[in-house]
Amino acid sequence: MPEPKEFHIPITQPNITAVDCLAESSGLSKQMLKQIMQKGCVWLEQDSGRGNEKQFIQRLRRAKRVLKPGETLHFYYDEKVLSEKPAKADLVSDEGGYSVWNKPAGMRSQGSKWGDHCTLYRWAEQHLNPERPAFIIHRLDRAASGLMLLGHKKQVTADLTRMFAKRQIDKIYQVKVEGDYSKLLELDKNKKSIRTNVEGKASTSHVKQLSYDEVSDESLLEVQIETGRKHQIRVHLASVGYPVVGDRLHGSGKNDKDLQLAAVALKFLCPVTGEAKSFALNPTFAV
Repeated sequence: MPEPKEFHIPITQPNITAVDCLAESSGLSKQMLKQIMQKGCVWLEQDSGRGNEKQFIQRLRRAKRVLKPGETLHFYYDEKVLSEKPAKADLVSDEGGYSVWNKPAGMRSQGSKWGDHCTLYRWAEQHLNPERPAFIIHRLDRAASGLMLLGHKKQVTADLTRMFAKRQIDKIYQVKVEGDYSKLLELDKNKKSIRTNVEGKASTSHVKQLSYDEVSDESLLEVQIETGRKHQIRVHLASVGYPVVGDRLHGSGKNDKDLQLAAVALKFLCPVTGEAKSFALNPTFAV
């Protein structure tokens, strides 16, 4: 497969369309470029119109967009990324200004400069009825599954994002770990809560053992987090000697199972109506 390529194209002539400009610079067919643009790997940099402030840059999907001199087109072409197929996400509840989804393992929460067609928010934009833009409120590891919120109005998105930051949204996870977690609790009752820094930031995870399987030597845990650091649950459980089953980054490497971690419940006050909202999935794992 060819190496990834980047094209950074200053616009110097008026009345040229994005697809014509890309075809001229990359040598790819216009038909292929129209499909590629829908996958989020083309960006348009424009003057913000605010004096010395930084340029404004956003994804460009419209092939026939007429460009202006002074703008810059950025094209990040990686066949490996663009050939990926998005997994299917399930809509749990459409609340108008926001929605709740069951993200499958393997689906990304956030895109990159190379594309966003395999993200949850792009899936939502293409499958909600009526169609709406979708904005990220929080993230879930690509290898994890479970409940995620997406915003569809800027104010609602800002409200929910603020609620996450102020810990006004309860997030509950189920996770399988290697070993019998009750043995750790017998030695140290304080391990019902793990309070250690993750990436240099204070982090807290509250852990409850639900069951233990002697045959597989695996425990099913319920974890509630106060903070939302990257890989927090995986880092915390590995740090006390009970890595998440299937965790290839922080785990023991003892098995080849998929990551056994899922977000199973969200509880909060709706920022639009003030009503108490509670969303839950059936237990993802059975021990």
